[in-house]
Amino acid sequence: MKKYVWSIIVGAVILVVGAFLLGKFVFPNVSLAELPAPELAEGERGQLGVDKNVNEATIDQYLGRSDAVYRDLRMLKDPGNYEAIGGDSYLSGFVEGFEVVPYPYIVNVTGLPEAVGDTYTGKTLFEFDGTEYEANYEESLRILEDLFPKDKVIFLMCGGGGYSGMMKNMLVALGWDASKIYDVGGYWFYEGKNNVEVKRELADGSVVYDFWKVPVHEIDFSELTEK
Repeated sequence: MKKYVWSIIVGAVILVVGAFLLGKFVFPNVSLAELPAPELAEGERGQLGVDKNVNEATIDQYLGRSDAVYRDLRMLKDPGNYEAIGGDSYLSGFVEGFEVVPYPYIVNVTGLPEAVGDTYTGKTLFEFDGTEYEANYEESLRILEDLFPKDKVIFLMCGGGGYSGMMKNMLVALGWDASKIYDVGGYWFYEGKNNVEVKRELADGSVVYDFWKVPVHEIDFSELTEK
């Protein structure tokens, strides 16, 4: 009987230790930081919409949540001259877990710094006249809801923080819950441990971009029904 009891105890200890090791090394993000309520940062970053607590410096604590989606709003190659403001027109890397949904394909872009010039000016799901968002296609709202599910927490990121702030403003204007949307800010300022490098320098000094690494949500406008 004693031998049987000791077998149960030993087995239980093995299960506990195994579960600990599994969580620590195989699924390190199972224990996640509790999400604070969205709160604007101070100064210029706050004007862009960047969150005070959940941003480039802290986003690693909030990755891997099953109740959330992660969206990087940059284009693979943006026509805008972001090098003029110390950025990168190419998507040179991204934070692991984020999926790319180019903001300039969602709606026409306004309010960029003068030095950047114009970004993409082709077809978009919506048109913004400075006050309201108008759908250009019958499927526009459905696509937006698929890409940014209302029942999920939404983390937004871009290069410098502009696109992500604009995207949050748009979602809130169209009925999304502002308390579930976080403007994480810009990849250009990210120094965490979950960086996926896309830009690569070859031995001869030339540069290539491994865009095959990037999970991109494409929008085929030719398949949509114009309103």
